[in-house]
Amino acid sequence: MGQTEVEMEVVEDNPLDENSQKQMQEEYLKVLERLEEGQLVTGTVMQVTADQVFVDVSYKSEGKIPIAEFEEIPKIGDTVPVILEKKENKYGEVVVSKQKADSKLAWKEIKQAFGEHLPISAVVEKAVKGGYDVRLVGDVHAFLPISQADVKRIDKPESIIGKTFDVYIERLYSNSKPNLVVNRRKLLEETVENKRAEFFATVPVGSEIDGVVKSFTAFGAFVDLGGFDGLLHIHDMSWGHVLRPRDFVKRGQKIKVKIIRIDPEEKRINLSLKHFTDDPWVHFEDKYHVNDVIKGRVTKLTDFGAFIEIEEGIEGLAHISEFSWIKKVQKPEEIVSIGDEVECMILGYDLQAGRVSLGLKQVKTNPWDDLADRYPVGVRLTRKVVKITNVGAFVELEEGIDGFLHMDDFSWTKKVKTPGFGLKVGQDIDVIVLASDAKDKNVRLGVKQLTDDPWLSFASTYKPGDVVEGEVSSITDFGIFIKIPGDIEGLIHVSNLTDKKEANAEETLKKYKPGDKVRAVLIDVQPERRKAAFSVRDYKKKTQRDEISRYMAAEDHDGSKFTLGDMINSRNS
Repeated sequence: MGQTEVEMEVVEDNPLDENSQKQMQEEYLKVLERLEEGQLVTGTVMQVTADQVFVDVSYKSEGKIPIAEFEEIPKIGDTVPVILEKKENKYGEVVVSKQKADSKLAWKEIKQAFGEHLPISAVVEKAVKGGYDVRLVGDVHAFLPISQADVKRIDKPESIIGKTFDVYIERLYSNSKPNLVVNRRKLLEETVENKRAEFFATVPVGSEIDGVVKSFTAFGAFVDLGGFDGLLHIHDMSWGHVLRPRDFVKRGQKIKVKIIRIDPEEKRINLSLKHFTDDPWVHFEDKYHVNDVIKGRVTKLTDFGAFIEIEEGIEGLAHISEFSWIKKVQKPEEIVSIGDEVECMILGYDLQAGRVSLGLKQVKTNPWDDLADRYPVGVRLTRKVVKITNVGAFVELEEGIDGFLHMDDFSWTKKVKTPGFGLKVGQDIDVIVLASDAKDKNVRLGVKQLTDDPWLSFASTYKPGDVVEGEVSSITDFGIFIKIPGDIEGLIHVSNLTDKKEANAEETLKKYKPGDKVRAVLIDVQPERRKAAFSVRDYKKKTQRDEISRYMAAEDHDGSKFTLGDMINSRNS
C-alpha cells in the first residue's frame, strides 16, 4: 500500500474479525477522501515495461509514468514521489506525474538552500552572454555570472562547461517570476576563509606543511596551502644568494615548507625553505677569522663593490676601494665578473648584522711598500708620458704607479707657460727621481736635475763688474732682456742703457731689436731666484776707465805721448 504526505498506517495481511474489517474499510475511505488532485504522494513501483512504469498510490487504480521520466530504470518495490494530477480520467484511471513531483521537490530544496544559505549542486550546461546556464536539481536551470564562477579570472569560458560545482542561490524571482541566479565565487571564498581560520587556530609557527608553488613575484613565490596562500620570500628560500625566485622553485612544484610567521589579523603566512637547516652565521666564528685568506664566488656587482659568497648563506662585500693597490677602479666590472671564483681576505665582520668585509688587493703584495727600494732618490729612468696637466705631466713608472713631473722641474732656464711644456702622451723621456713617498703614494720626478744648474755655474764664473756679451731676447717698456751662453737671461733696465740723464726711455729702447748683440756689465746675480741684472751704461763707464788706465800705464812704461785725441780715436775705432 502506498503513502501520502500524511503518514498512513500499514495493515498487515492477517485474518481480521468483522469489526476490524469494517474499521479498516472506514480508515481506507478516509484516506481516499484526503487525496486531492495536485497533491504530492509517494507511490510504489508495481510493474516496469519497455515504455512505462506502474506505481501504486493507494487509490482505485495504478498510475502510469513514461519510463523516459526516469534517469535510471526503477525496480519493483522502489518508491517514487509523484503528483496526483487526476483521481480518474475518462477511462477511470488515476493520472500521476513524476516530472512535476521532481520539479516540486527541487524547488522545495532550492528554496531551503536559499533560505538557509546552503550550497546546492549545479552542472554547467553551456556558456551564455555574461556567464553560464547551469542545471540544478529537478532539471531546474539558473544563471551563473562569469564574474561569480571562480575566485580568479576565467580566461577560457569553455573550460568549465560540463563540470559540476556547489553554488549558493543568490536570487529566486524577478518581477514575481522564477529567475534563478547562483554564485560559486562566494562559496569558494567562504570555504577558503573557513580553511584559513582553521589553519590559524590549529597550526603553530614552526610547523612543517606541504604546499604547491602557485605564482611568482619579484620578491618571492606564493604557495597554495589548500585554497589559501602563504608567501615564500626570496630571502627565505635559501641561506645563500637567490637572484630570481623562479630559478629556485618551479610553478606547480610540490614542496614542504616551514611556517616562520603567522599574522591572523593581516591574514598573512610566511613560509621558509632555508629554516630546515641551521643559519650558517651561527658557526661563522668556528670557521673564519680576520685576515684569513679564503675563496669565494662573485654573486652580485654594484657601483660600490662586489658581493662574494664564501659559502651558502654567507656573502661578504668587497668594496671597490679594496680591489687594487695601484689601480683606480671606476667600476667593479673592470676587475671581476659575476660567477668568478676569487681569492680574498676577511677584513672584518658583524655577526648580528650578517656582514663580512672582504678585500681583493690584500691577497697581493702592495707595490708601494718597497717603492723607495725600487725607485730611490737620484735614480735615472726612461719612461713614457701617460697624462698631461696644466702644471705638469704624469710619467708611468710601472703598471699602476705614476710619477709626477712638475713644470718647475722641467728646465733650469726656460719659463714654461703651456701645459705639457712641449711633451706628448706616449713620448719617452729621461727623468730622475726627486722624492719617493710610499705613504702618500707620491713619486716626484725631474728633468732639469739631469744636468747641472747653469745659474750656479754662471754665479761661480761671473762676479759683479764682469763684462758679458749677450743677445737681445725680448724688449719691454722698462728695459731689455738679454740671453748669454748657458741660457742665462737677465735684465738691462732702461736706466742702465745710457748714461745720458736727459735721454728719452722710449727713444732709447727703439735702438734695440731682438737678436742684437749687446755688451754689458754684470751688476747683480741671484741664482736662487733665477735673476741677473746687467748695465750697458756701466759697461761704457768701465770701458772708459780701462782706456784711461791703459793710457796712464803706457805713459809710465815707455815715456811716449798718448794724447786725448788718441784715446777718443781708439774708443771710436
